[in-house]
Amino acid sequence: QLQLVESGGGLVQPGGSLRLSCVASGFTLDNYRIGWFRQAPGKEREGVSCISSRGGSIYYVDSVKGRFTISRDNAKNTVYLQMNSLKPENTAVYYCAATPTRVTFLQRMCDVTKYDYWGQGTQVTVSS
Repeated sequence: QLQLVESGGGLVQPGGSLRLSCVASGFTLDNYRIGWFRQAPGKEREGVSCISSRGGSIYYVDSVKGRFTISRDNAKNTVYLQMNSLKPENTAVYYCAATPTRVTFLQRMCDVTKYDYWGQGTQVTVSS
């Protein structure tokens, strides 16, 4: 049984920080590419940040570069998303997802259609 559980969401003021965690059970993350995705009301789900199975390749959507950091601790079967300098437009439900597939091109790392296993999501709200 492959399962992903997100935690760490909440309500923060603009400029604040949150760290999201994604814990896997039923499988070991070291053989999976992991992505963080978000979906805001009325908008499509988009890739925020994705990381290869051993952390050697990383993707960030342009809007979060310099503010968000993805990392993984395979010994703990956990992937993190550190979010700093949060903005109201970052408000969304954030999901982690996993896929065993590999990609040739870095620009395809966070293609939402390639991810097979999804968590239930955690709400992030940025508001004053």
